[in-house]
Amino acid sequence: MVRKIKAKLVMQLRNQGLSGRAIASAQGMARNSVQTVIDAAEKLGLGWDEVAELPEAEVYSTLFPGRSVRESVFAQPDWPRVHKELARVGVTLKLLHQEYIDATSMAQATMSYDRFCRLYGEHAAVSGATSRVGHKAGRSIEVDWSGPTMKLLDPTTGELSTVYLFVSCLPFSRYAFVEATLDMRQESWLRAHTAMFAFFGGSVPRLVPDNLKTGVISHPREGEVILNDAYREMAAHYSAAVLPGRVRHPRDKSSTENTVSHVATWVIAGLRHETFTSLAQLRTRIRQQIDAYNREPFQKRTGSRWSVFTTEELPLLQALPAVPFEISTWSYKRKVNKNAHVVWARNFYSVPFSQIGALVDLRVTDTMVEVYRNDERLTSHLLLPGTTSNQYQTNEADLPEGRSYQAWDRARIEEWAARIGPATMTVTAKIFETAFIDEAGFDAALAVLRLSRRFPPVRLEAACQLALRGPVRSPRYAHLRPILDTGQDKTGNVPEPEADAGGYVRGSAYYAGGTR
Repeated sequence: MVRKIKAKLVMQLRNQGLSGRAIASAQGMARNSVQTVIDAAEKLGLGWDEVAELPEAEVYSTLFPGRSVRESVFAQPDWPRVHKELARVGVTLKLLHQEYIDATSMAQATMSYDRFCRLYGEHAAVSGATSRVGHKAGRSIEVDWSGPTMKLLDPTTGELSTVYLFVSCLPFSRYAFVEATLDMRQESWLRAHTAMFAFFGGSVPRLVPDNLKTGVISHPREGEVILNDAYREMAAHYSAAVLPGRVRHPRDKSSTENTVSHVATWVIAGLRHETFTSLAQLRTRIRQQIDAYNREPFQKRTGSRWSVFTTEELPLLQALPAVPFEISTWSYKRKVNKNAHVVWARNFYSVPFSQIGALVDLRVTDTMVEVYRNDERLTSHLLLPGTTSNQYQTNEADLPEGRSYQAWDRARIEEWAARIGPATMTVTAKIFETAFIDEAGFDAALAVLRLSRRFPPVRLEAACQLALRGPVRSPRYAHLRPILDTGQDKTGNVPEPEADAGGYVRGSAYYAGGTR
């Protein structure tokens, strides 16, 4: 079966000025497929503006109505023979592709050279054979965590903390990058990638990581690799595809495995006599060590990693996006409340009211909260500061007309209290007087007003009148609920506490041995 091409992504990249060849190279697509999308859009007169708001599936069905996934129409080469012939001196994939076309073009459709090369690579990986094709410049980056770690000294307490090393390598030039982090969590993993792309000064079509959970959720023997959403988004931001190495097959990323061992010598062993008290200080020294490592001459050929990278590989790297990737965190299956808001970090963010009761996913960055259902983004909000709680971020377009869906504020609470009676208004006013900001009094005032849902509003008003006559300066729910439960509001009498002339001081009879 062939996969369905991402037509919307092709149109987006085309709108950004990329050629069909550049799109195919960046996204790992066949040039013929990319050109088919471009031709279909031009034939229908569709531009990016017309499809920007449409989901991916609708864009594809618009461009290719009635088309479904089907078996490949291309003649399949004899891959074992191709692999065997490629080992001979002077034999290249280009030559074998031409021989394949000559042998089958009259009988059946033949695949392009790009598809031929890609499928040969897949055959070599699946069959366990070592590919006869060397690494191509500017095509992939291998990434991993270093097993050996370093230490950071706290100058105040003298405690040592572990520092982990993120290692990446361009297989063609073996040009390396190392970043020190305080943990191996997803955020550190993504930030290290962002720093890596900035260090290399460009991007590549393929990222080859290990199968760690911060990047790959599942890599089954059969079926598709399931990537972490944040990692997949980061790779897409840099126009790269994530192709993790197979489980327990380190040869799939042999370049970075070798680089990890070299890092142990050049960085960890090279800095073993130095003490570092800050992460910034350690990162500076690591950059110096890695620069020396990259400039070290090759033993068996002329040049160095740095010279090969700058002269042969750097010009072939893809240009970086205008802005770096913004780190995000995903929270799944958040239920939309009846007030058409969803909760994140003790604050409330509005969602279109048609989604009430649905389960949505939240993508949270340093500045934004985006709400998704399946692959569709429903709405977005500016992220409230982490120091706030019980605050509402509401887009008016998300809510229907009517007060019942509006966020609570002091005016709305006072309006509800006024409908119950003047004594209730006084109680809520006293609650707000004792709060240092209005928001701090919302919960206490609403707790009082919601008693009108359990008891008749007339009884709540009477209970407020009785409570205001008592010694408590600002009656709350805890004072009013006992009055209502015991029916004191019906009699108008509140039991007075028993008088005790001595207060809490025990009399002389107690200390003289009287009864307790």
